[in-house]
Amino acid sequence: MALLSGLGNYKNFGLLVLRAGLGALMIYHGYPKLIGGPEMWGQLGASTKYLGFSFLPTVWGLLAALTETVGGLLFLIGFAFRPVSILLLINMIFASAMHLGNGDGMQGAAHAIELAFVFAGMIFIGPGKYSVDKR
Repeated sequence: MALLSGLGNYKNFGLLVLRAGLGALMIYHGYPKLIGGPEMWGQLGASTKYLGFSFLPTVWGLLAALTETVGGLLFLIGFAFRPVSILLLINMIFASAMHLGNGDGMQGAAHAIELAFVFAGMIFIGPGKYSVDKR
């Protein structure tokens, strides 16, 4: 449609919108986990058992909460973008495994799987020019 063809000139703005929305939502989901303390971290980290990690669940839970919260902020502003995207991708792989392992099926895991694909794609696309990394 010719009417919308000019929007291709605003790819960097589109990346900014994508980064801002996903980054804010990652912070929204991660911050309560981060302030939940060791008990919540242990519960969160216990989900690593579905991928064969049964040791130090509290540490894994803290790392997951930090990845969602701090990683979400860094993703939003576009700083250390590709390493953060890799960490968020790994986090979403574990979240998908948790949902599937808990018996939630594809319906329960779909959101985490979708985000994993988005973060995987963003590794290759980059943050755009409206970011701290400016690429």
